[in-house]
Amino acid sequence: MKKIEAIIKPFKLEDVKDALIAIDISGMTITEVRGYGRQQGHTELYRGAEYVVDFLPKVKLEIIVGESQLDDAIAAITGAAKTGKIGDGKIFVSSVEKTIRIRTGEEDEDAV
Repeated sequence: MKKIEAIIKPFKLEDVKDALIAIDISGMTITEVRGYGRQQGHTELYRGAEYVVDFLPKVKLEIIVGESQLDDAIAAITGAAKTGKIGDGKIFVSSVEKTIRIRTGEEDEDAV
């Protein structure tokens, strides 16, 4: 099993969720986060004063998938989250050794 963590723009969340549901991935965890990458934040003007916004709002999406769904999930996230502009985000993939559904005791892919 694999854990996919995707950092995306907040307004793309619904598109990504719909793309994942379309390939039968329904379980996900969403966290509102703030950060920056190469874009290094940006400068805004408020009441005549200029200030720097270092950390931009993002959404972190976490899902667990079987090996057979990994490539489809990455393609769905990439396709739905891409705007072609700086700050579209990143996808991180890591291995998951064990998953247990607390309610039933199911394990691994049965628990996902």
